[in-house]
Amino acid sequence: MDDPPVVATRTLLHFVDGTLAFAGRYVHENSHPVHTHSFFEVAVVVGGQGFHESLAGRQKLVVGDVILLRPGVWHGYEDCRSLEVYNCCFSAELMRRELAWTREDPLLGYLLWTGPFSAQRRGILATHVGGETFAELLGHLDGLEQLRDLPVSLHRGDIVGRLSLFLSTLARAVEGGTSGGAGHTHPAVLDAMRMMEAQPEYQWTLTELADELHLVPGYLVRLFKSATGLPPMAYLSRHRVELAADRLLHTDEPINRIGEAVGWPDQNYFARRFKSHYGLSASNYRARFSVSRAARPRPRDRQGSAAARS
Repeated sequence: MDDPPVVATRTLLHFVDGTLAFAGRYVHENSHPVHTHSFFEVAVVVGGQGFHESLAGRQKLVVGDVILLRPGVWHGYEDCRSLEVYNCCFSAELMRRELAWTREDPLLGYLLWTGPFSAQRRGILATHVGGETFAELLGHLDGLEQLRDLPVSLHRGDIVGRLSLFLSTLARAVEGGTSGGAGHTHPAVLDAMRMMEAQPEYQWTLTELADELHLVPGYLVRLFKSATGLPPMAYLSRHRVELAADRLLHTDEPINRIGEAVGWPDQNYFARRFKSHYGLSASNYRARFSVSRAARPRPRDRQGSAAARS
């Protein structure tokens, strides 16, 4: 198997510049150390067994388990015995552009946007699949893996299409495993998300947000909790900590300035919110996972590198 388009620097994994998505199989023996990454990751267990370590705790893994992690979430594997994981990874840029529509899809919106934040999941969503669904997921992953070393400029549509099929299959499985179902997300909830995400540094209040949407505050809270499991201000907090984590990992900005930039000028409050979400203080998170400027990955001509290996 060719090397994946990922650069590992200490305990942070980056995409090589220009990478949209890829799939690949990996076998872990004993342990794979705790790390984080700057992209979305879906891990499908296809063989062996082991334990997944994350903020969600220690989870025993068996064939058919699937774990989705948003960018910035840290995790690792322990006590592995030939644990084979089929990883699907895709960039945050892809989510902001080609896959922005998924937010408005009831199933994909839950899988990628609201589900990982609800019920105190803190960026992680886990499920189990079997039978035809498991086989279908593997088929889409195989198709995505075959595209891995082809030039993005000629195969962007193929990559996005195959990834969309994989995510749609997984979203239907997650929907079937939820007690209340994903359901339809009210347009006001989507508008509220976009407004807060466009200006995270703004000192939003529930009353002002509801006024902007021409709704009563209590009704907006009910709509938001029905869709995400969280009230609007809690969802904003989740978004802010993700932004802060990204800056901690990829910039040298002082921590107090990062807090201000994401909407928390009170550094004590920022510290509490960040630790509540990631289980580490902002300074410890940066010290454990960040990468210096000198070590950040450089762009690679993927078409040329693929040709060189052939």
